[in-house]
Amino acid sequence: MATKKVAAKKPVAKKAAAKKPRLLAGGNPQIAKGEGDAPVQAYIAAVPGWKQDVSRRLDALVVATVPGVKKAVKWNSPFYGLEGNGWFLSFHCFTKYIKVSFFRGADLRPLPPGTSTQEAVRYLDIGDGASVDESQLADWIRQAAALPGWNS
Repeated sequence: MATKKVAAKKPVAKKAAAKKPRLLAGGNPQIAKGEGDAPVQAYIAAVPGWKQDVSRRLDALVVATVPGVKKAVKWNSPFYGLEGNGWFLSFHCFTKYIKVSFFRGADLRPLPPGTSTQEAVRYLDIGDGASVDESQLADWIRQAAALPGWNS
């Protein structure tokens, strides 16, 4: 009876540990552009320090306030919108604060406090340890989601 040579199995290479996203200026994570919850959660997981807790809370508040919200990461920032209606909100990490952008913020009442060079846009800056009126923030989110959004 002839014997067959059995080739030795090559060792299976272990998957390389997932690389942590690079932090850009102000600790803003560099996350690949993508649609859906997964890239937004990757962004939030990569945000450093106190800004991660604020980012988690912002994400949870938008989800709780706007049923069916659509998410994406664009330009290293989470975006929130509604299918067929465009994007209504985004946020971005800076060194000393997180900037929440309302793309039609000039139509919100009361107006969010931060002005922009773009007439329609208004901002809310949230710093470390800042007291945020979540009821007011949820109301702005609800109002913003009801307006026609920004399409990119």
